[in-house]
Amino acid sequence: MKKQYLTIGVGLITGSMAWPCFAGLTFGDAKTDTGALTISGYVRANYQDKNYGSDNDHKLQFNAAKIALDYDAPKWFGHAEYRCYQYSTLCDFSTLVDAYAGYRFNDQQKLTVGLQPIPFGIGRFWESSLYGGINNTMGLEDAHNLGATYHHELGATKFDVGYFATDGGNYTGDSRDSARYTANFVKTSDPTQSTLNEKNMWIARVSQDVQLSPDMTLNVGGSYWYSDLKNKTTGLNGNRKTWALFTGLNYKDLALSFTGGQNDVSNKDALHPDYSVMGSYDGEYYVANKGQFYTADVRYSFKDLYKGLNITPYAAYTAYIKDANGYKNSSRNFLGASFDYKKVSLVAEYIISKNDPFIGGDSDSLAQGDGSSKSNRLLNLTFFYYF
Repeated sequence: MKKQYLTIGVGLITGSMAWPCFAGLTFGDAKTDTGALTISGYVRANYQDKNYGSDNDHKLQFNAAKIALDYDAPKWFGHAEYRCYQYSTLCDFSTLVDAYAGYRFNDQQKLTVGLQPIPFGIGRFWESSLYGGINNTMGLEDAHNLGATYHHELGATKFDVGYFATDGGNYTGDSRDSARYTANFVKTSDPTQSTLNEKNMWIARVSQDVQLSPDMTLNVGGSYWYSDLKNKTTGLNGNRKTWALFTGLNYKDLALSFTGGQNDVSNKDALHPDYSVMGSYDGEYYVANKGQFYTADVRYSFKDLYKGLNITPYAAYTAYIKDANGYKNSSRNFLGASFDYKKVSLVAEYIISKNDPFIGGDSDSLAQGDGSSKSNRLLNLTFFYYF
């Protein structure tokens, strides 16, 4: 690949389960038939300190920008979002994140069509981290693909089912096919590896809310993902069979959650049956086909401490335990806090990782491992201005 992306670690995700929401600029009224259109976004800057690599210049620099359009009416809704990132030059990597429209049959049922988050795991985000867990780099968390989803609520029970014809696509960057927001199977630039095409993704999720007390709520559920994998190199057909169980507990301003499951990919590659080529954020890397994934998260929200200042400290554990003999497990763990005041936010995270392609590792980290037994550490500070 042209860009030394996998070794520099740039701060991947731009949201979390506890992220603030800002109104933006709205035209119209969502309560009327014509609806309302809202334009919003942010610009952000980043500062990093790390114990690996040589690109440690301790400079605050522009990191990313987002523009989003939201339409809301009593029956119809829609959302489009585009991101621009800077590695070396302005917008040298940019990507579409979402582009979908939907219809509400009533308060309990809706249909959504287009490029959208898949209903897998506890939610779009599995932990409170800005940078995102190791399961995000595997393409399981915060994944956005092209298809249709149906959401139905029966009291405290929620059902989601989705069909996704294909992935979210490749956009602007230096890589052959990895300039994308979601980690997908990609057209590899390595002639010794197989290119996989994932299609016909069927994903279902069911969750149940339980009111344990006036201040305590429990959520439990599970999700399943089946898809067809076409090996474009061998001409054979494989599949993905992946499941996840999850639970979340909320008590006043304290929240705990856990997501765990099994990843099972058959790539029909006789030479490399234990790993496949994936890509995201303009980087290409290998991911072990079979293993168990885990995410545990805890956070506490201190609201309106001083004139609207909110502070949310959190900690998260994320790991991929691989089945193949000799493969080293991967992990990315966090201690962090977000500070939110009006239109400005600061997110401070201390990250400890092993066998991680985005933090001190290489393209083999999520497969065999990167050959190092040491932990890599990253202090990641990100400043947001929302509009």
